[in-house]
Amino acid sequence: MQTLPYTTEHEQFRTTARRFIDKEIAPYHAQWEKDGIVSREVWRKAGETGLLLTDIPAEYGGGGADFLTTAILTEEMLRGMHNGPGFRVHSDIVAHYILHYGNEAQKQAWLPRMASGDVVGAIAMTEPGTGSDLQSVRTTAVHDGDNYVISGQKTFITNGQLADLIIVIAKTDAAAGAKGVSLILVEADRPGFSRGRNLEKIGLKAQDTSELFFDQVRVPITNRLGDEGRGFAYLMQELPRERLLIGMAAVAVMEASLEWTLAYTRDRKVFGKPIADFQNSRFKLAEVKTEVKVARVFLDHCIGLLMAGKLDVPTAAMCKWWLTELQGRVVDTCLQLHGGYGYMSEYPIARAYTDARVQRIYGGTTEIMKEIIGRSL
Repeated sequence: MQTLPYTTEHEQFRTTARRFIDKEIAPYHAQWEKDGIVSREVWRKAGETGLLLTDIPAEYGGGGADFLTTAILTEEMLRGMHNGPGFRVHSDIVAHYILHYGNEAQKQAWLPRMASGDVVGAIAMTEPGTGSDLQSVRTTAVHDGDNYVISGQKTFITNGQLADLIIVIAKTDAAAGAKGVSLILVEADRPGFSRGRNLEKIGLKAQDTSELFFDQVRVPITNRLGDEGRGFAYLMQELPRERLLIGMAAVAVMEASLEWTLAYTRDRKVFGKPIADFQNSRFKLAEVKTEVKVARVFLDHCIGLLMAGKLDVPTAAMCKWWLTELQGRVVDTCLQLHGGYGYMSEYPIARAYTDARVQRIYGGTTEIMKEIIGRSL
């Protein structure tokens, strides 16, 4: 069993994160779910508290900590299904593309402002006709002197309504396939950029998820991240981390679901005794406990691999597909044990149920994960 190197500082960070969530997120989350978007102020407060860009070097305004802070914040956010703020995309995906592939000027310009919450980041991959097949994106970035002119449409973009800075996956050479893909930073105040609908979803209701439109948006070539035509390779290098993040969320939700269900079944009585005292309930809870424990061991193994720089693409794919599929089954079982109350949105298990479904889709579908694993055999 993998023992992760948690320290006193990590536990102090957990306490800080829990207090912040209880004070600044939990009281407002139900309203954010109705609004379909969180407040801008919560981003700035999170920055002030040190919850953004926790594992980005301090020289760029980050916390200078390790990946375990990301795991802790994920666990604490999902302890009450408070996933409205798109902190993970902002801190753990967008910021890392800038850190790994941006030049020094780009890092200094954007990372400190992202760490403070003054700038919200998004990444625009998916298009109406292109999901997991990122080499087939149709958004184009055409050279015009010292500029790119970007045209196209993106959809399902987390933080889309709030984002100030978007990493756009675009074709700089439409005839070159995967080698024609580049990553380009687009500021939201550029002429020609517009936001479409804040999409209505069956879950993740407090998280703004949007259509984005680019109508001949002109940006300087200096906005490109890394080398031209290397964007697809950069995406493939970063996707294992993204898929691990999804697996982390799956385990955090399963662990929380088990806790809620144990409490509910011990308290709720039918036929004169607690639900937990019935043999069927005990057996179901025993199954869930075992599955969640096994999931945690595998997840911690994958986290250890990432921290050692050894998490490969097939293992990340295993992590993503197996943990998210298990999440769906575990949450369904836990909801059943809640009976009718499990179908009520006021109970976190109901929100866990609807939010779980997308886990098997974004970051690469289960079917794509199996294909990746199969090709590695």
